[in-house]
Amino acid sequence: MAANDTRIEGNTLLLGDGARVRFIRTLRLPETGTHRLPPGLGEFPLRRVEDHPDTVPEQWRAKGGVMLPVYLREAMWLSFAGSPEPSALQVGVGKVCAISGEKWTGKLSRRPQNYVVLPRQPWLDGINSGKGTVRQFVAVPLGMGATVEGQVTGEETVGGLQLQAFPLAPKPRAAWREEQRRLAEERRRLAEERARHRAASPRPSVGGGYGAPPPMPLAAPAGAPPAPGAAMGIGAGGSMRQEVYQDDRRARDWSDTPEARVFVHLVTPPEWRRITGEEPPPSPVDRAAYTRAGLPWYDYFDADGTDLAPSDALADVKPVGEWLGDDLDPWTPPAPHQITPLGPPPPPPGAPVADGDW
Repeated sequence: MAANDTRIEGNTLLLGDGARVRFIRTLRLPETGTHRLPPGLGEFPLRRVEDHPDTVPEQWRAKGGVMLPVYLREAMWLSFAGSPEPSALQVGVGKVCAISGEKWTGKLSRRPQNYVVLPRQPWLDGINSGKGTVRQFVAVPLGMGATVEGQVTGEETVGGLQLQAFPLAPKPRAAWREEQRRLAEERRRLAEERARHRAASPRPSVGGGYGAPPPMPLAAPAGAPPAPGAAMGIGAGGSMRQEVYQDDRRARDWSDTPEARVFVHLVTPPEWRRITGEEPPPSPVDRAAYTRAGLPWYDYFDADGTDLAPSDALADVKPVGEWLGDDLDPWTPPAPHQITPLGPPPPPPGAPVADGDW
């Protein structure tokens, strides 16, 4: 097994020098229709498996990695904001690639592409199941056939999420760093020129910008979580508009060796309390209450990006409601004024996370 450079900083996973991943709580979408991007409602807390050797299941100790608490049918998305260097990130759901629908191999592939490129891809909300759309990541118990893993492979033995990051190869990486140094020097020079100009001709400045909405007060639980100790995996939820971008680099630009990888265990709230002694986050936000409050949903558009073709295997995955029954309240669509357009962003580490055999 290759050397592993995975750490936790706050609630952020650091995979090598290039990938930064946060797990974001969000509203669960209806399973019919195609919807806007739902908001972020706070981060899932992360803990290292190795910090709780006496309370985690034995098989978790063998796999190592991290864990997070999640409610039955709670939705999440992965944020890659702050990733400082180019990285090819593989995302597995029960060791099924969330991009290509192929079984996890641990190696990069271009045909079909089995990774996203950071920081080019700002986030990932679900599996690559449609043209210009994804189906939301939703937590479900193993053993009922509702997971992506179960529907694609016919088995439910792995669960959780798997992440693996590949850096650029040495020469492309050195060239990229030199280009960033040159651009930073140019930005510094322009900033100094603007500062001199403002000093000679002062004028009032205009502030502005947007930020993520504040977390909503959380509603009471909509239903009981699965039994304590139940293993959790990822199922498919509602469909939303989101592109998974095609890699525009040469395949040989990427290293053959991953810089870091991690297994992410999904923990039921009762198990989180038992394992860590901590209270899990409150239960998920009520979707209708959020929309009635007039808070924003989002649209993301990047004219320079090329969307990957959807995976045939993932396109056939059925949403969790078809397996577990529909528990959603009537859908209240957001008004046009609640849709906030987004665009691409402008161009001390924690303790290492132990890897294991998975």
